[in-house]
Amino acid sequence: MLGKTSELIEDVRARFAHVESCPFTGERIFFENAGGALTLKAVAETSAKFAAIPDNQGRDNPASAHLMSVIAKGKDDARTFFNAQGGEVIVGETGTELLFRLTRAACAAHATGGGKVISSTLEHPASRVAAARAAEASGLEHILVAHDDASGTVGPEAYAAAMTPDVRVATIVHASPVTGMGMDVAAIAGAIRAVAPECTIIVDGIQHAAHGHVDVTAAGVDGYVVSPYKMFSRHGFGLAWLSDRLAAAPHDALKEGGPWELGTRDTGAYAVFSDVVDYFAWLGETLGETGDRRARIEAAAAAIHAHETDLTEAMLKGTGNQKGLAELSGVTILGGVENPAREGLVSLTLEGMSAGELVAALRERGIRTHARAADHYSGNVLTPLGLDGCLRVSMCHYNTEGEVAAFLAAMKELTGD
Repeated sequence: MLGKTSELIEDVRARFAHVESCPFTGERIFFENAGGALTLKAVAETSAKFAAIPDNQGRDNPASAHLMSVIAKGKDDARTFFNAQGGEVIVGETGTELLFRLTRAACAAHATGGGKVISSTLEHPASRVAAARAAEASGLEHILVAHDDASGTVGPEAYAAAMTPDVRVATIVHASPVTGMGMDVAAIAGAIRAVAPECTIIVDGIQHAAHGHVDVTAAGVDGYVVSPYKMFSRHGFGLAWLSDRLAAAPHDALKEGGPWELGTRDTGAYAVFSDVVDYFAWLGETLGETGDRRARIEAAAAAIHAHETDLTEAMLKGTGNQKGLAELSGVTILGGVENPAREGLVSLTLEGMSAGELVAALRERGIRTHARAADHYSGNVLTPLGLDGCLRVSMCHYNTEGEVAAFLAAMKELTGD
């Protein structure tokens, strides 16, 4: 695990920009990774390189040919990351925009046949609202599966209870950006296909992708969407994998059956995604994996998950001489302390302080966190719990136990324990 080897964790941290300090405020601990993870230095360098190139794709010159090869490599690297057998990889404006496009196309394929679309109440509006609007536009019924408020999860049994053979499209959130809990996508997809085997299944992987394993073949899904800025890349694009079946669905294009990507793509977007995949492969190899590129990625994902589990356990139960959040007065942990679904994120409330006040108090102590409000984005999770907000403390594998200890010291001061 990363935290057990000081040389490795320092090597990891050295590959990211602004690990220990903000370019505007100076030294700080970054526990706001769910809002956008730290950026690989290689991504920043690659972005600058391709932003300066004047040539376009599809031209008769060596520069253009190189751009086309970079795009092809980016797509191949993405398929390796997703463990996709075939299908298409596309980039779009954002992960949200791609979830809307994929869901709209999947529903449009059934516009004349009727049926249902199934989602869960745990989902971010990026997929939940996309499903609702696409269902209405295609004359399909939208079904919402209720998540479990106490654990902050939704499981295959909940989907199974709502399934009927006429479900045409399903959306699944791989991890909640509010609770930080991960879902068993393969089990949920299995429950769906047990009743409706031809259902088109689209996964919102935006929160999950930086924290663990992604395998669309094992999961048996048709679409998987990520926002690269949340997985060590940059803002400005989203990326999706589509199965051959989903790729063939009716979609916006300049001609019928034409490419999903509209207009000239940013070559740099594909290049920086390759940088991310390169990083996963490097980490897996450094950890001792000698297999192929996919095997190295899987080794990295396993180590990332294990390290982040250690960090969240330390935050909840204490480290060194610091009490954990579970022992501090007035602290309530969303999803409970003992929750194996948690992925590098702890959401909490503190009696006597609003989430916004707590964020400000921690900021004054050099710790960057974020407040979630019971609004359009998070009210589906917070309102049933009777909360108008919560503090979200989100970690990634480059964070350290020492940073967790500093956070706990600040929380101890704020609770007065």
